[in-house]
Amino acid sequence: MNKILVRSIGAYLNTLALVAPGYAARKGFELFCWPRRIKMKAHQLDFLNGAEEKFSFEYASKKVQGYRWGQGPQKVLLLHGWQSHSYWWRYVINAIPKNEFTVISLDAPGHGLSEGDFLNLVHYSGLIEAFIAQSGSFHAVLSHSFGSFASVYTLHRLPTTPISKLVVMAAPGDVEFFFQYYHKLLGLSQRTIQLITDRFINTVGYAPPYFKIKDFAASLTLPGLIIHDKEDAEAPYDNAVAIHHAWKNSTLLTTTGLGHNLKSKELVTQVVEYLTK
Repeated sequence: MNKILVRSIGAYLNTLALVAPGYAARKGFELFCWPRRIKMKAHQLDFLNGAEEKFSFEYASKKVQGYRWGQGPQKVLLLHGWQSHSYWWRYVINAIPKNEFTVISLDAPGHGLSEGDFLNLVHYSGLIEAFIAQSGSFHAVLSHSFGSFASVYTLHRLPTTPISKLVVMAAPGDVEFFFQYYHKLLGLSQRTIQLITDRFINTVGYAPPYFKIKDFAASLTLPGLIIHDKEDAEAPYDNAVAIHHAWKNSTLLTTTGLGHNLKSKELVTQVVEYLTK
């Protein structure tokens, strides 16, 4: 979005906060939870259409799109980040030995080919919970960015979730960061932010400061691999250090120069080795 449009949205919400506070709270909260769906390109669809199975299931009255590769005895679940989809995992999918693993990837609500236009941390976590409940145990979950936050939060909420290993890549640190980001980006007034915060609390049951990934990671007992780049401009590297210090059974793998997307053949090899060792 260009700067004029962004500021126009902020001015609209600030005006609503004065004349229709309830509506402003709802629209502001929806904006925070609205992923801008990126149209999938032909080559991305071609790759995903090449999955051995395309399937869907219902979550929160919406269709969630899933894909499966391989028929190995150990299952791996892939969870992408904000405004992404299953194609993000293509290099990992190609590298995992299909005779050893069954690889499953989900498009989160409002992403890829899944229905909906709404996603937040609690909603994503609920999806993970529902899918694992119907699918059984997983050898590992591989997660990136917002998917990492949702994975850690899910295991914090539900410590008996049948997952043996967790890979956390480029994880954000807390929900409050996103509030501050939109506050500054849209030029929202303090009144507008308070209305949206109150709506957030009434909807998910906690205030934004409650959602800190390092606090959730402190309760994890399963082994995990944390991967983060020192030059990540979207999720600061300090997040990874804090998660590692809190999560006693974790290993931290630091990269430099890969940014938030962490695209590297060497890194893919290291992830696959972690799965197979």
